[in-house]
Amino acid sequence: MYWVTPRHLAGDDDVLAERIGDTLSGLGWRMWPTSRNTLLYVSPDGLRGAEWILAAYPFELGGLPVAWQLSVRPHTASAMTEWNAYFTAGVPHEALADLLFALDAREAPEIGFESAETVLTALSAHGWLRDVDRPRTTATDPGFSASISLETLPPLIHDADPRDDLLGWQAWAEPVLGAPYLWCASFSASVPHDMVAAFAASLASPVPVPRRTLPDGAQERLIVVRRD
Repeated sequence: MYWVTPRHLAGDDDVLAERIGDTLSGLGWRMWPTSRNTLLYVSPDGLRGAEWILAAYPFELGGLPVAWQLSVRPHTASAMTEWNAYFTAGVPHEALADLLFALDAREAPEIGFESAETVLTALSAHGWLRDVDRPRTTATDPGFSASISLETLPPLIHDADPRDDLLGWQAWAEPVLGAPYLWCASFSASVPHDMVAAFAASLASPVPVPRRTLPDGAQERLIVVRRD
């Protein structure tokens, strides 16, 4: 067992489905297998959903298949989701779990009042650097191996607002410049900024995380704090 930092390069230890599934079950979310070979979790109030969709291979972000999709509805009778967030395999499960804790605790998960500055402040608190050219929308870790940025939405990212020119938070880790991404995440335009901030703060946390395996391409960038 390794205890490593930084968290954003630690990978998912090949247990992303199990760890997030355990988190959701612990929160009391119900799970159903679907005809598409996915696992759908729904919160007790029916407003929040999380689906393990890797087996369905719906689309890719940064050349990686999407593994988890989070969604929120304004009311249980709504056929359309208010917002969605997507995460590929390789994303640190601690960051996704902390986002789910924040989502579960929200009384009105579809509504947000904080500004985009909330996300950047959460990152700056852990030493991430604002982009010189885009200080209000983009931050990068001190090792320049991961970024979170407010960008035009990539294809297939669904939101209740159908306009084409919308901006949403995008996050990714690129251990070596020009090498394949380690993981990617995409938040649709209507995701409340404080929800993204919960993910960002956990992602940038300096607290070491345990891993049994270290991700290819990132091993040389990781610091092993201790071995158990």
